[in-house]
Amino acid sequence: MVFFPSYKMMQQVYEVFQELDGGNVEAIIQEPGMNEEKREAFLAEFSAEREKTLIAFCVMGGIFGEGIDLKKEQLIGAVIVGTGLPQISNEREILMDYYEKRMGEGFDYAYRYPGMNKVLQAAGRVIRTIDDVGVIELLDERFLQSDYRNLFPKEWEKRLVCTVDSVETYLEKFWEEKQ
Repeated sequence: MVFFPSYKMMQQVYEVFQELDGGNVEAIIQEPGMNEEKREAFLAEFSAEREKTLIAFCVMGGIFGEGIDLKKEQLIGAVIVGTGLPQISNEREILMDYYEKRMGEGFDYAYRYPGMNKVLQAAGRVIRTIDDVGVIELLDERFLQSDYRNLFPKEWEKRLVCTVDSVETYLEKFWEEKQ
């Protein structure tokens, strides 16, 4: 699953992916306002027999970002694009001002913590049981900052930082070690 901060970004990346994909991957995309039947069909794709890899394009904080259980090989990875920060709004600015005046941590309470909650919820889709194995990729340099790293769960202590050029090598090594 690839989680995006907005439908707009998800759609843009999906369209580029469709143009560049050489037919090696099956891709599905979350739609706004999916009814129960469409949600069930979307999730059923993870259990279907297939010869190609399945990639699901989803919105962080959306219906597939929490409360779903895809176990074992049904879901072996999540790519999380961005820090999940909520959009700037009057409500958020009032919250930020309130917490800034009282605790000096307005940005954290209005934006960073709600964003990281969405990130952690999305990441939590990968490991659902003790038998699950998977990879979580966080795509945003802000995750290297201590303000974000300090919010990671202790289970994430063994993490690697890689670049576009090295990610394939790291992934191959990870899965070879799990064989």
